[in-house]
Amino acid sequence: MSSRRQIGGVIPPTREELRDIALQYHFELGDDETEFFYDLIDSLMPSYRRIAELPEPKPIVKYPRTPGYQPSLEDNPLRAWYWRCSVQGAPSGKLAGKTVALKDSICLAGVPMTNGSALLDGFMPDVDATVVERILDAGGHIIGKATCEDLCVSGGSITSVPAPVRNPHNHAYSAGGSSSGSAALVVNGDVDLTLGADQGGSIRIPASLSGAVGLKATYSLIPYTGVAPLELTVDHVGPICRTVEDVALLLEVVAGDDPMDPRQRHPVKTEEYTKALTGDVKDLTIGVVKEGFGWGEDSVETDAAVREAIAGFEKLGATVKEVSVPLHRDGTHVFTAILADGLFNQVVYGNGVGFGWKGYYDTKALDYFARSRRSVAHSFSHLYKLIILLGHYMQDRYNGHFYAKAQNQTRLVAASYDHVLQECDLLAMPTAAPQGKALPILEDPTPEEYVAEAFSYHLNTCPMDMTGHPSVSVPCAKVDGLPVGLMLTGRMWEDATVLRGAHAFESLGMYS
Repeated sequence: MSSRRQIGGVIPPTREELRDIALQYHFELGDDETEFFYDLIDSLMPSYRRIAELPEPKPIVKYPRTPGYQPSLEDNPLRAWYWRCSVQGAPSGKLAGKTVALKDSICLAGVPMTNGSALLDGFMPDVDATVVERILDAGGHIIGKATCEDLCVSGGSITSVPAPVRNPHNHAYSAGGSSSGSAALVVNGDVDLTLGADQGGSIRIPASLSGAVGLKATYSLIPYTGVAPLELTVDHVGPICRTVEDVALLLEVVAGDDPMDPRQRHPVKTEEYTKALTGDVKDLTIGVVKEGFGWGEDSVETDAAVREAIAGFEKLGATVKEVSVPLHRDGTHVFTAILADGLFNQVVYGNGVGFGWKGYYDTKALDYFARSRRSVAHSFSHLYKLIILLGHYMQDRYNGHFYAKAQNQTRLVAASYDHVLQECDLLAMPTAAPQGKALPILEDPTPEEYVAEAFSYHLNTCPMDMTGHPSVSVPCAKVDGLPVGLMLTGRMWEDATVLRGAHAFESLGMYS
């Protein structure tokens, strides 16, 4: 009879478990083989025991803070605050006097973090994300965590725990997701600057629907260390603010090299982005991407509003012309396979961390999520259950083939944008698609409605997450009293040009 023997907190497998593991991988172990591998694995356990004994290096938490509190719903009418706190940074710097809110997928040591999900209820990080440290070093004052969608998988704002985030222009409508609270808070004037995260449009969609400016910077320009991931190759974190100038200022602070972030290829190219905001775009050519329009009947009015807004660039002296990027619409299909299969492997199988990359691994978050996904798996949203079922099936049935092929296709999609960007400086289209503006919040949605709302806005935004091109949403119009966003996309590492175009457009005053 085999027995468990715990070695320094590490429990080796029993003989029965070894036989079960073998069967999962389609081979059998006879008695002699079982004993052979049992003894061999036992001889390797001292290495794991020693790792358990070694101290774990962690980033230093430099600024004092207290845990803060969760505001009542009465004091939180937009449901956009998850947590209120006060973490004051350095006495001087670029962000001195500025208040900042963080999407609740961003680690702030000593302050609770749920990532919008009941699965992480009770989790408290013990490290600051790299972007947090940079904000505090620049004198920023972090005053809370912004509500986000359940594990960040929704373009609408109905999935967050404990309640949907309300659109600041009309509380009956969605604020967009998954950085829902970040956009709602800054538009409502509750905070000066916010950070969101974008893996399919989750900065630009809520910026568009709520009437903010949101930047998905060039992939890896802003380090992702300490932010809850979805999929390593599409993870982005970035600013959501009221103005392009504020976005550029926050970008200057948080962008740059971070040796702990495996997404970065060093050195990272940075600029003084605020100096690019000259208002002069006479030398720019704006390409109006025809494939970004006409997604369906629901986008007719918003498409027209965006086209009228783009024409405003001609008043500024820029050249505007229609262009075609045939692979733009295929980008949504390629993205689907990357996110579904990749998210399953990194977040579900890899317990939010994944394997095989060099950088900082947050083992506390890993352990907490691993326990929760087993003990309270019923709390997974419909969207995450979809990811688990689809991701496992595609991995098991097709051996990761479609994820691999989709990653290969990404280079072709990226090249199709790059080809047009040889003749244009910026590509323009509506931010949100197929729905160009916010949908009403359904108080008790069916599972079908819940999933449909989540996938109602991302068709134009998601391709840039996998290609990595910088992309900003700037408010350009209102339709039925709700904001509509214009998305500008530029060449890799030319974030300054993207912001220059957005800032010049902003000066036209077409959005009010």
